[in-house]
Amino acid sequence: MVKVVGVRFKPAGKVYYFDPGNLEIAVGTYIIVETVRGLEFGKTVMGSRELPDEEVVLPLKRVLRIASPEDVMQMEGNTKKEEEAKAVCLKKIEEHQLPMKLVDVEYTFDGSKVIFYFTAEGRVDFRELVKDLASVFRTRIELRQIGVRDEAKMLGGIGSCGRVLCCASFLGDFEPVSIRMAKDQNLSLNPTKISGICGRLMCCLKYESEGYECGKKCKRIQEIPLEPDEKLEKLIEE
Repeated sequence: MVKVVGVRFKPAGKVYYFDPGNLEIAVGTYIIVETVRGLEFGKTVMGSRELPDEEVVLPLKRVLRIASPEDVMQMEGNTKKEEEAKAVCLKKIEEHQLPMKLVDVEYTFDGSKVIFYFTAEGRVDFRELVKDLASVFRTRIELRQIGVRDEAKMLGGIGSCGRVLCCASFLGDFEPVSIRMAKDQNLSLNPTKISGICGRLMCCLKYESEGYECGKKCKRIQEIPLEPDEKLEKLIEE
């Protein structure tokens, strides 16, 4: 068993495990940790607990400290700088007439890097853009191309159900969704009815898929000429 805390760096981002050391960290606590990108500011969504070794990728990085008021102020300052950086980048993209759409901007906690997320139909030669941005911000610049599902997750929105998008509100990871899931649930295969605002199959098709699969197994086994006890044993086997 290994002691961990679950941390998110974005409201609906992936949960990462860290070693809390001797710190007792409750859910909702802001902390500072070290990642491959440097120091990061995160929020615990799972308090200190023990998990089996096989559920964790070892070795774990340790929590450096619980965030101080100064750390919170720095994070708020980064958020303001991200808005300014976005305006500058939009202007530079227009000047270079690049076929790309800027989606979001992110400063690392220590300000050592600025990451610009964008979408594009194909590959984009943004070398000159990087040079311009580096001369303005005087720090490391990274341009990262993302897909339409990631774009929807970052921008958010309202789904056809009238609720906030699952990916933007609670889904940490995207799970594979197939057209077969829609067929098994007897849904219309009209793309406009089973696709989300990202244009891909709706993530919620996955939610009830397992229930429909189990129902189909039960129906198939009930049609087999077996005694009730034998049917139960066959269902358990499957």
